[in-house]
Amino acid sequence: MIAHVTARKMPTFHRHEKEKFFVNAEGRKESVPSIHDPPTRELSVVVPSYNEEDRLPLMMDEALGYLEKRQKRDPSFTYEVIVVDDGSKDETTKVAMKYCKKYGSDKVRVLTLVKNRGKGGAVRMGVFSSRGKKILMVDADGATKFADIEKVEEGLKNLQPWPNEMAISCGSRAHLEKDSVAKRSYFRTILMYGFHFLVWFLCVKKIRDTQCGFKLLTREAALRTFSTLHIERWAFDVELLYIAQRLRIPIAEVAVNWTEIEGSKLVPFWSWLQMGRDLLFIRLRYMTGAWQLETRKCN
Repeated sequence: MIAHVTARKMPTFHRHEKEKFFVNAEGRKESVPSIHDPPTRELSVVVPSYNEEDRLPLMMDEALGYLEKRQKRDPSFTYEVIVVDDGSKDETTKVAMKYCKKYGSDKVRVLTLVKNRGKGGAVRMGVFSSRGKKILMVDADGATKFADIEKVEEGLKNLQPWPNEMAISCGSRAHLEKDSVAKRSYFRTILMYGFHFLVWFLCVKKIRDTQCGFKLLTREAALRTFSTLHIERWAFDVELLYIAQRLRIPIAEVAVNWTEIEGSKLVPFWSWLQMGRDLLFIRLRYMTGAWQLETRKCN
């Protein structure tokens, strides 16, 4: 009853006036594009970043190095990297702008949010401002080897023909689970297995690793799922895949190379507690009709 009464049927999406623009390499303001516009790039890479001044450069160097080499091999390949500064208190925007100035704002754009929305909210803001036919979510810590984009691209390709041009390919660390258990404390291992059980029992049955931050979506799949998304914090990946399941969007799960990087913003006990609550709300609110699977025009 509480889950139903406190829910809003459709998610509220508000873009602050300052978030309707990005600063280009010359220091001038430009209006952000919309996901409702026709795509003009092959690939958009969305990088949610909160207090990532230290970890961001390693990921950006690797990603842009790969993307530039790929473009030289294939001049028809076009891309953009969108760094979404999620209300950071450090120099994340300043660090990201160095890449904008180096590569140009047609390839690297920085969206600085007025306040912290959470990882899901930051990714959604980047997705709604993207120009790519395909949209890749990637974490700012560079934990996943960026060249593994070819693996998730292959996963997406293998799902063809895409119904209504919609498909999702998820990077997965499930094959690394035994090694990670050996390195984790007993308490964290219990939390991990408990979370995996709740995800399977309440929301997503067929994807073993919902939380890997390396996901590739077609533009139409991104529009449909993120327009319906309510959760803006850590559990947003689960709702995203739950929505995709309900909409019968085909999903691939592909093993990727992953290395744990120090500096995670996840606080083990409290973050897992919040995610557990969110998983329960996802199931109850969609079951009771408090949340609807609709697509709305985003401002």
